[in-house]
Amino acid sequence: MSRELSLAEIFQLGYYWETKILLTAIRLDVFSALEGKRKTLHDVAGRLGAHEPTLGLLLNALVAMRLLEKDGDSYGNSSAAATHLVRNSAQYIGHLLLLHDAEWDNWGKLEQTIRTGQRSVDRHVFETDPELGLNVLAVLHRIGQQSGPDFAKRLQLSGPIRLLDLGGGAGTNAIAFCQVYPELTATVFDLPATLRLTERTVKEAGLESRISLQSGDFNKDGLGGPYDVALMSDILHYQDFPTNAALVKRVWTHLAPGGRLIIKDRFLNEAG
Repeated sequence: MSRELSLAEIFQLGYYWETKILLTAIRLDVFSALEGKRKTLHDVAGRLGAHEPTLGLLLNALVAMRLLEKDGDSYGNSSAAATHLVRNSAQYIGHLLLLHDAEWDNWGKLEQTIRTGQRSVDRHVFETDPELGLNVLAVLHRIGQQSGPDFAKRLQLSGPIRLLDLGGGAGTNAIAFCQVYPELTATVFDLPATLRLTERTVKEAGLESRISLQSGDFNKDGLGGPYDVALMSDILHYQDFPTNAALVKRVWTHLAPGGRLIIKDRFLNEAG
């Protein structure tokens, strides 16, 4: 049995200040401005073109959040911020957090959506802001490279498998499956803009001869095939139930006899 929330935890659920402070700092690129040696507020304001007194409030808030460190009148990045929030870092995750910031206004319309049943968003940011989408996918690809091989091994495939990676993004799963199963070939299906990144990651993995790319809208366009395995990974939670039901039926028709449809995603069950 789960424990009851404390009053402090309820208050914490209602706070949004720290979230928006962090997202704003990333959008302003505060952490990159503080790369290297410590800098004064005046220096940082000059680099960012920001209002100095107001920026000072933001920097002090980031100090309180342990993302910045302050020594006298100078500021510097914490170790975590230097690793993950400076653009030049190989482990930069700012683009993924900027995706959350891009969706901020949409979440502000949640009450209206619940009252009316009308969705306020018809297109995902991957369509409305392809550049941000590609940057997000690059971060997800880097993270997914750690878990992809284990995911592939769990399915225990064998033989000359033909895999469809639907909405495959940067090709992270397709690459992992090819690395685990030497006889497997894959098709990554995604939007044309996304496949620009996929082409690069596939080439870096040296798998151009085993992974093909197919562009289009998976809700409307032909998917090719037949395939022995169709993978739908983290694409359904962006869509409503009728659209997903129709998509699953479409994908099923592109499977060879005895083929497998694999769905990996995240949803709340009816029990909450």
